[in-house]
Amino acid sequence: MSRGGAFLVAIDGPAGAGKSTVSRRVAERLGFAMVDTGAIYRTVAWAAVRDGIAFDDDAGLAGLLGRIRIEFRPRPGGGQLVFLDGADVSAAIRTPEISRAASSVSARQVVRDGLLELQRRLARGAGKGAVLEGRDIGTVVFPDAEAKFFVTARPDVRAARRHAELSARGDAITLAEVLADQNQRDKDDMERAIAPLRPADDAVVVDTSDLSMDEVVDRIVGEVESRLASGTLRG
Repeated sequence: MSRGGAFLVAIDGPAGAGKSTVSRRVAERLGFAMVDTGAIYRTVAWAAVRDGIAFDDDAGLAGLLGRIRIEFRPRPGGGQLVFLDGADVSAAIRTPEISRAASSVSARQVVRDGLLELQRRLARGAGKGAVLEGRDIGTVVFPDAEAKFFVTARPDVRAARRHAELSARGDAITLAEVLADQNQRDKDDMERAIAPLRPADDAVVVDTSDLSMDEVVDRIVGEVESRLASGTLRG
């Protein structure tokens, strides 16, 4: 394998497909590091909003990237926390507004270029291996990842999951609003000129619509373990 022996698992997919939870549990099962690239873009979007930088202001976004510090730290009891310049922004970056903002800033070449090396450095720093979750990991960030998955689900299922998550947090938003936001974000992500959302040609597509979380995790872990055992990197 390349990259000093680290086995890389790329998990891409649209919003609400469950890929964040799946990725975290897959990483825990395999004993791999977890790199949430979506959280990185969300944090940049949150910082842009905080500093009053327009999402199409490339010069302003470039300056922002040059001065912010993003870190992942273990969450007590499991998972991870996201820190921006030493402050915990884990909850702040998970609002619908920041989701839309993240989609906007991620379409800017200056942002993608600026964060590409950060993502690669986080993965390369992993010992045994790393699970990277996002929207273009298998197509752009690590097209040579040893295992690639595209986790998806029907639009109505994804919206219902997201609505339940937001409602549990006390956010006053209707299912119809969540679905509309999701449809717009899907359109933006799939139609953007830079790194559009799509499965890599050699990705295993996993539809989670009618599967339990355990079933999804078992399928992905089983595939990765099979490749680890056989030395098969792709296919």
